[in-house]
Amino acid sequence: MTSLTTGLKGRSELGVALLLGAAGVLVFLDANGLVTPYSKSDPVGPKTVPFIVAGMLEVCAVLLALNVLRGGKGEAEGGEDVDLAHPADWKTILPLAGAFILNILLIDWAGWVISGTILFWGSVLALGSRHYVRDGLISVALSLLTFYGFYLGLGIALPAGLLEGIL
Repeated sequence: MTSLTTGLKGRSELGVALLLGAAGVLVFLDANGLVTPYSKSDPVGPKTVPFIVAGMLEVCAVLLALNVLRGGKGEAEGGEDVDLAHPADWKTILPLAGAFILNILLIDWAGWVISGTILFWGSVLALGSRHYVRDGLISVALSLLTFYGFYLGLGIALPAGLLEGIL
């Protein structure tokens, strides 16, 4: 076992490959569990895209693992606007994560339009915008556009939540 860990030292990218592979399996299993009736007007059906995504995740996982095992190594970001010595900006990361978590917790109860508005508005606030009214209006507009875009464009009904019967 020691020779295995010594041979894998410095190859943390294999963890990313493993994560990609696990995500691909999860997407495949979830798509496989979809129960949809066959439709002559839509012979492809809603399972096709998740299966394609699952396959692409698996291909990326295998290619990344092969690259790492052959000696490939990711380079640290060397962009001119990135200071690698600077620690993470937790004043941005935590509120941004909070907006995503709040969206996850509220989407079923409050509905997409309300939780999406909170997600969009909280994200721009966490990223530094201080135009509260403008950002709020844009967030509501984005939530409504995505709600109706999914419903009218894709035939997918996002949860209406508290606005059931209004939207």
